[in-house]
Amino acid sequence: MSKPRTGYQLQVSLLLAALLVLAGCVAGRTGAAGTSVRAEQRFPYPLKVVDKRATYQTKAVFYNLRNSMGKRILFGQQDATQYGIGWRDEPDRSDVKSVSGSHPALYGWDVAELVNARRRGRPANDSVLVRHRQLVIDAYERGGFNTFCWHMDNFVTGRNFYDTTGVVVKAILPGGAQHAAYVSALDVITDYFNNLRAADGTLVPVIFRPFHEHTGSWFWWGKRHCTREEFVQLWQFTVRYLRDKKQVHNLLFAYSPDRVPDMAEYFERYPGDEYVDVLGFDDYSDFDKITTPNKGVATLAAIVGEAGRRGKIAALTEAGLEKITAPAWFNDNLLGQIKADPQARQIAYLMVWRNAHLGHFYAPYPGHASVPGFLEFQADSLTVFEQDHPRLYTVP
Repeated sequence: MSKPRTGYQLQVSLLLAALLVLAGCVAGRTGAAGTSVRAEQRFPYPLKVVDKRATYQTKAVFYNLRNSMGKRILFGQQDATQYGIGWRDEPDRSDVKSVSGSHPALYGWDVAELVNARRRGRPANDSVLVRHRQLVIDAYERGGFNTFCWHMDNFVTGRNFYDTTGVVVKAILPGGAQHAAYVSALDVITDYFNNLRAADGTLVPVIFRPFHEHTGSWFWWGKRHCTREEFVQLWQFTVRYLRDKKQVHNLLFAYSPDRVPDMAEYFERYPGDEYVDVLGFDDYSDFDKITTPNKGVATLAAIVGEAGRRGKIAALTEAGLEKITAPAWFNDNLLGQIKADPQARQIAYLMVWRNAHLGHFYAPYPGHASVPGFLEFQADSLTVFEQDHPRLYTVP
């Protein structure tokens, strides 16, 4: 039998019990960003992400993609489950799955569809927008991950992203004539991402890739249409508005120039490490043929090196051969050349463009001559599809 406790001992015991209860509440509480303190403690080291208040699942994507570099390359496609060759809006369908048995691990989307629809008066509960949102959520709930680009309409003329008339970037910066219109578009994006929730209420993580291919000049935000300072200011304003003013905490930010002659050109309009999570690269030309050396591979190798030094994710954010005119393109031209370089093969993911119709497609569909080569690409131990269960949202 234990001795009866003194009054002092009883006070100490009660104090310790209270501290334990408080510690338990702190460990299990949920913060404003929907991340638990206990979950945050599971990361083995502080993560250098743009948004320090990002949700646990968003940080986990960053952690897992960083750790996967050199071990696996996740495969993705734009609009994979939204439509394909000869079909549209069919449950659990993609051309990739029809030929390989699995959806891609990465799903590309375009936030322009959502912004344009809302700014033209369609409500958030419009059936097309609801369907689009559900495809994104479905991808997350199956274990895939989502990335959004933004083909922005010209804010000066009202025409599409290929219209380079007018000085658009300057006009949408703070103080510009179209700044309010740009902020209104960002508010639509805010509403979408802040309400992009899975069935259990979890915010779905997204890699957001605005102002892509800016080293070219085919879009109004391209190199010939704004100064370096204007581009950097626009990028930084966009990140701060979404992250700080609108409290969007489920985004990672990807920087993705087009083909560049060297890394000085790659970083010429770089907004800074504190504004970028993913170092990406779009290349629709260098993988058309098998060449030694291959410029696209060399650029990827350099990006991987920079990602290592800066603590970023490296990726081939867009690529592809329209109509896949080389049947072995996926396994030989793309993966074969990337694998041959010990540094380029360390990218975390790659994505090909959409399958819109028979004149514009970038992944095989049933019966196409590229199917056998694509299946070899899928079978390679380096590539990851959704059925391989990439486990992106938790940290062991």
